[in-house]
Amino acid sequence: MSKKRKKSLPETEQPQPHLDGAEASGSDVPDTSENDADAADTISETTSAEAQANTVTSEKEADDSGGGGIAGPDDTAEERESTQVTDFGDSTSGIATDHEITTQRVIEAILFASESPLKLSKIVSILGVGSAREIRAHIQELNHRYEETGAAFRIEKIADGYQMLTLPAYNTWVRRLRQTKQESKLSPAALETLAIVAYKQPVVRAEVEAIRGVSAGEMLNRLRELGLVKIVGRAEDVGRPMLYGTTRRFLEAFGLSGLEDLPAVEELQPPG
Repeated sequence: MSKKRKKSLPETEQPQPHLDGAEASGSDVPDTSENDADAADTISETTSAEAQANTVTSEKEADDSGGGGIAGPDDTAEERESTQVTDFGDSTSGIATDHEITTQRVIEAILFASESPLKLSKIVSILGVGSAREIRAHIQELNHRYEETGAAFRIEKIADGYQMLTLPAYNTWVRRLRQTKQESKLSPAALETLAIVAYKQPVVRAEVEAIRGVSAGEMLNRLRELGLVKIVGRAEDVGRPMLYGTTRRFLEAFGLSGLEDLPAVEELQPPG
C-alpha cells in the first residue's frame, strides 16, 4: 500500500507575514525605545507634580475651613460654647455648663440682685415665660444644690415672696457688716460737704463754709475719719490754711475710675 506524499507549495507561493508601514515598504524601522522611556518619565514627573499640588490645595482648604486638627480664629471652643443658649421655656432641670444661660440661672441672678422679697408672679413677669409652679420647682432645685455644695445661703420664702438669705449660723459676721455700713452712712450734710470737696479740690475749709453757709469743720473731720477726704497741702493764703481733697477710697465708694468720671455739674439735678 503506497503512502501519499503531501504536495509542498513552491517557495514563491509560501504565505508571507503581514507587514505594517515601514516594514511593508522595506524601509528601516527607527528604534523608539529611548523616546518611549523619556515620555514615560515625563508623564510620571507630571503626575507626581499634580499630586503634590492637589495635596497642598487640600491642606489649604482644610486650614481655611478650620480642619486639619488646627482650629481657625473663628472656630474656637469658647465661641462655640458661648453660643449655647437654652430657651427659657425649657423647664428641664440639671446643672448647666459654664457658658449656658438657663431659666434656673436667671432666677438665681434675679434673687441675688434683689434687696427685697420677690413674688412668684413678679419673677414670671421678669422672665417673660414659665409659670409660678415652674419657678417654685426651680427654687427647690437651687436650694438642693446649695445644700449639696455647702453654700452659706438659701432662698427663703418671706411673706408672699422669695429672697436669698444667709444661714443663721453666720449672723454674727453679717451683723458686724451691717454695723459698719450704718457707721459709714453719710448724712445729707456730709454728702453736701463731700460734693463740694470733690468738685472744688483742692479747697480750703473757708470756701466750703462759704458755699454751704454753715460751719464745715465737723463734717470735714467726719469725712476724714471715714477715709473719704484727706489733707493734700496748704494754701498760700494768710495763715496757710489746709487744703482738702478726696481719696482713693472715695473713688471706690462711688464706683469711679478717676475724678474725670464725675458727672458735670450741669447734669446734676436736685432730688424730687
